[in-house]
Amino acid sequence: MPKQFEILYREELVPKTVLFNVYAPLAARAMQAGQFIILRVTEKGERIPISISGWDSEKGTVRIILMAAGRTSTEATLLQVGDCFQDIVGPLGRRSHVEELPGTVVVIGGGYGTGAILPTARDMKALGNKVIGIIGARSDNLLLLEDEMSDICDEVFITTNDGSKGIQGFVTHALEQIVNRETVSYVLAVGPVPMMKAVSEMTRPLKIQTWVSLNAIMVDGTGMCGACRCTVGDKTRFACIHGPDFNGHEVDFAELVARQKMFLKEEKIAMDALKIEEVA
Repeated sequence: MPKQFEILYREELVPKTVLFNVYAPLAARAMQAGQFIILRVTEKGERIPISISGWDSEKGTVRIILMAAGRTSTEATLLQVGDCFQDIVGPLGRRSHVEELPGTVVVIGGGYGTGAILPTARDMKALGNKVIGIIGARSDNLLLLEDEMSDICDEVFITTNDGSKGIQGFVTHALEQIVNRETVSYVLAVGPVPMMKAVSEMTRPLKIQTWVSLNAIMVDGTGMCGACRCTVGDKTRFACIHGPDFNGHEVDFAELVARQKMFLKEEKIAMDALKIEEVA
């Protein structure tokens, strides 16, 4: 029997980005598409929200993808098979908006966000929808889960900033091609805030139902602390309990960008301390 929160599988997908299968049977038993977990790497470490890219309720595992960005995520990517996370809380948040629709469903993953759209794409396909996936990255060596996306979706578009694979440009260039050739009823975009904003601005005049996942600052993940406040439709919402998916046409992205920059100084101090510890 695996230990609680033990890493059973580890794979480095691209540089600094690692996929883990983690033994968390209670979370796996109740997980739904679009939900997330909050984990700690060490006893004194911070709590970070992580999207779920899959789970196996029979094996009791959840699958997460971590990109080394800040101190905690960097520490997490260094863990190996047999190591254990300190704790995992979840599933948290609300399920993705999933329904049978008359037009095409488009799911868009930018960078690490590609893993997060897979469960929703799978559910949408199971309902009989036509599902098209778009995967975006800076270059071809940073593309994630292309084969798995192709297994789920009817068609997959690839975009790279440098043109090393697929369409040269951004995910919006692929989305433009899709909406010009067929009726799109639903778009889900998960990834960097500028990408999600660009997708939302593109679909707004077309009146296409558009959802984005707000990776705002979260602490407790249950709505108690209010750290992940965001404005959606001129109302204050908490990303952890009202989301993480929100109507992209109603999100105040300017406020979200400002909130994401609040702790840049502290994050740099933490990363510098980690480098010092590694040298020591």
